[in-house]
Amino acid sequence: MKLFTWRMQNRQCGVVAAIVTVGALLMCFHLLGELRKLGSAVAELQDEHKLKSRSFVHSLKSLGHHPIERHLSAAKDQLNKGPEIVQVELTGHGDDEMVVIYNRVPKTGSTSFAGIAYDLCKVNHFNVIHVNTSKNAHVMSLSDQMKFVRNVTEWIEKKPVIYHGHTAFLDFSRFGVSTVPIYVNLIRDPLERLVSYYYFVRYGDDFRPNLRRRKAGNTETLDECVEKGGSDCDPEHLWLQIPFFCGQDAMCWEPGNKWALEMAKENVLRHYLLVGVTEELGDFVAVLEAVLPRFFRGAVKLFQEGTKSHLRRTSHKVPPKPETLATIQDSKIWKMENEFYQFVRKQFRFVKSQTFQQVKGQFIEKSNRFHYEKIRPR
Repeated sequence: MKLFTWRMQNRQCGVVAAIVTVGALLMCFHLLGELRKLGSAVAELQDEHKLKSRSFVHSLKSLGHHPIERHLSAAKDQLNKGPEIVQVELTGHGDDEMVVIYNRVPKTGSTSFAGIAYDLCKVNHFNVIHVNTSKNAHVMSLSDQMKFVRNVTEWIEKKPVIYHGHTAFLDFSRFGVSTVPIYVNLIRDPLERLVSYYYFVRYGDDFRPNLRRRKAGNTETLDECVEKGGSDCDPEHLWLQIPFFCGQDAMCWEPGNKWALEMAKENVLRHYLLVGVTEELGDFVAVLEAVLPRFFRGAVKLFQEGTKSHLRRTSHKVPPKPETLATIQDSKIWKMENEFYQFVRKQFRFVKSQTFQQVKGQFIEKSNRFHYEKIRPR
């Protein structure tokens, strides 16, 4: 009896073991099937991701965006190699919200520079808008300031965009907006600018040669004007570049105001991405192409090979005599305007030296001198 019981128990154990074995095999086959399905799904997702990535890059290039592209040299972004050093690719799609304001100073080569922007806008897919003020007023009323700020920040359909016009600097942060534009500008040697303007209002230029200017028919030279102390050559006419950078405040437009000079310097450093000098216009264009390729890709080539480097020349100028220059340079206003010009030129040359290095007589854009590392959590 005991033997029979033992055999029954043994047979039952064998049946249970067989059932467990078969169940385990079935489970294994099921899991293998699911793994194959998962592998196929992953492969499909990877193929779809690659297709979308290729499509995205293609669409970026069609819009003028080129990842990791610098346009004045072979410099690359974040190509340093080493542990925990992150490579960051620049797709450029975030630049589509950018707004640049060029509050151009008269007779500083501003038409030439604006012409470059107009020639590049279709190629680089951005807009250019001229701000035309009534009677060439350089200062806006407070209500116009508010309207202009709101227009610039909320006109989404026209972004990215460059606004240009003969208007004084306007601090957008005063008007409660969350984003502020990028300011750029050019200034010129104040004496050269005065001479150019003096003869421009008499003889015009080659840009619109048939347009009759305000002082047309007046053939008095700058030397003769200074000698007799005429109003057209009063040093107060030099007071323009400082107030343009000082801004919309009343004291900015008081000739010889020391506060205006210091405010203009502060604004150059705090609110302007770049201020160049007319005498180095080509270098100004080169730095902008390196810093803002979204707008200025191809600007250097256009400037060097095109017709924009000298778009506008005053039709007739008489070089002033040394004694005329000495008289003007003896004035307080010239000394302040010249101080501002030298300040801007020094800052511009510093920026240029940090942007380019000279290799075999040519200026090549420097490669990146920063990278990301020690990023936590892993």
